[in-house]
Amino acid sequence: MSARSKARRRALDILFESTQREMPALEVIRARREKTDMVIADYTVDVVEGVQEHQEQIDEFLSTYSQGWTLDRMPAVDLMILRIGSWELLYNDDVPDGVAVSEAVELAKMLSTDESPKFVNGLLGRLQQLKPTLLA
Repeated sequence: MSARSKARRRALDILFESTQREMPALEVIRARREKTDMVIADYTVDVVEGVQEHQEQIDEFLSTYSQGWTLDRMPAVDLMILRIGSWELLYNDDVPDGVAVSEAVELAKMLSTDESPKFVNGLLGRLQQLKPTLLA
């Protein structure tokens, strides 16, 4: 697993914990740094901050283009994966679009249901197609 893949996975853990504990994600990072020997990569922080900064817009895109699924109905882990993938796809020019989608699909394969990788791939693929108009 590459360093960036590990950073994405850790960002997912932090965002998930933040949601479950109703605690700001940056506080989760601070607590982990203070209470454990865990090293949190700079890219993990970039992902967490990026998702938080653009979450309202990302959630709007996900709500609009996820056919038949509201955000509340999505498994929480899938929603976090989709937020990370969407941020990388739409707002992080350092990550090629195809990599953003495939990394999100891999997270879904590792951490979610059998149906999740197809769902994540389909929804992020749709956002990838629409990217020029979404950010215009």
